[in-house]
Amino acid sequence: MPQAPDFPPANPDYRTEVERILQAAPFIRALGVEAQEIAPGLCVTRLAVREDHQQQDGLVHAGVLATIADHTAGAAGATLIPAGAIVLTAEFKINLLRSARGRELRCVGRVLKPGRTLIVAESEVYGGEEGATLVAKATVTLAVVTPR
Repeated sequence: MPQAPDFPPANPDYRTEVERILQAAPFIRALGVEAQEIAPGLCVTRLAVREDHQQQDGLVHAGVLATIADHTAGAAGATLIPAGAIVLTAEFKINLLRSARGRELRCVGRVLKPGRTLIVAESEVYGGEEGATLVAKATVTLAVVTPR
C-alpha cells in the first residue's frame, strides 16, 4: 500500500473531484484508467492492458504510459486544491525505464510539493507479469487555475 504524503486537502470533497477527473475525461475513459486509491496528495490508478494499448511489437505504447503517469499525477494534485479550481499540466518529463508488458499497469501518483498556483508531483508506473516492475517514472508540474 503506497504511503500518502502528509498534506491537508483544501476541499473536503476531494474524492468527488478526483473521480470527476477520471470519469469526465473522454480519452481517459476510453483507455480504461480506474482509480484504486485516493487520499490527500495521493492517487493510485490501474489499467487493464488491451491490444489497442500496444505498439507494433506487443509492448505497451509509450503514449499510454505517459498518459497514465500524467493523469494520475494530476489526480493526486487535485486532491489538494480548493473547490472550484482545476489542475492543468504545465510540464512533465517521463523516463521510460523498461518495456511495459503484462495484463495490467498500476500507477502511483504523489504530490511532492503543493502550492497555491503550482503543484509538483511524481508518478511511478508498474507493469510486468506480477505488476510489480517499475516501467516508467514521471515528474509533473501542475498549474492550479480557476476556470472562467
